[in-house]
Amino acid sequence: MIGQPGTRLVEINWVANPFRADKFAAAWRPAAEAALDYGATSWALLRSDEDPSHFKQLAVFEDKVAWERYWLSEEISEARAAAAGLFQIPILPEWHEVVGAASLAEQASAG
Repeated sequence: MIGQPGTRLVEINWVANPFRADKFAAAWRPAAEAALDYGATSWALLRSDEDPSHFKQLAVFEDKVAWERYWLSEEISEARAAAAGLFQIPILPEWHEVVGAASLAEQASAG
């Protein structure tokens, strides 16, 4: 999920408005998954166990240009508009460079 060293992981912290977290999750999941259609190699939408109104959206892209094609696309712009009122703003993407990552499945196949 994390990506190879040198790839870029973008994280967005979403906060659902009170009593709307379930609706937000249902509405935003397809939009988060659509990142794959715009060049992401993986994606995740996580919901906090501690505070179910908090979500993290993660996606791995080779570069910010691919992210911008996704985030500024008509499809995702319309999804944000359709979900308006379900989440708090502002929405600020935070970028991370993958320095190192592995999984047990990768280690098992390499060994």
